[in-house]
Amino acid sequence: MSVLDASDAAMLAMAARAAAGRAYAPYSGFHVGAALMFADGAIVQAANVENASYGLSLCAEASAVAKAMNEGRRGGLVAVAIAGGRPDAEGNAVPGPEPVMPCGRCRQMLHELAALGGTDPEVIGVADGGLARIMLSALLPHAFGPANLG
Repeated sequence: MSVLDASDAAMLAMAARAAAGRAYAPYSGFHVGAALMFADGAIVQAANVENASYGLSLCAEASAVAKAMNEGRRGGLVAVAIAGGRPDAEGNAVPGPEPVMPCGRCRQMLHELAALGGTDPEVIGVADGGLARIMLSALLPHAFGPANLG
């Protein structure tokens, strides 16, 4: 089930690609951008931030969730797009043949933000051949969240 129509999904994918252009990825050379869309139409963008101590690096999705939370957003997440790839000469991430999807940690972080508003956001992975679209609950079935602490 898709949440966004094709034009909104494409627009959110473009926002993720734009965010990837701001990545700090000197170690992997893999630039990733995430764009979160909320029910009020707001879009929060962020990119991956690497660190010489690799374990301290932040995925684009984790950066975007932290940014959204710091802006006071609690729930209302309807969709997230992720774009990534090796940068071209202008620093733009060039998507590969497979869509970029959130890692396990980021799926959990997205779930927590979504659970605060009772939503199941659509996840849009950008590939060179188009968009892969799937609901977060399908990527992270039986997720642990705030309701489990009840």
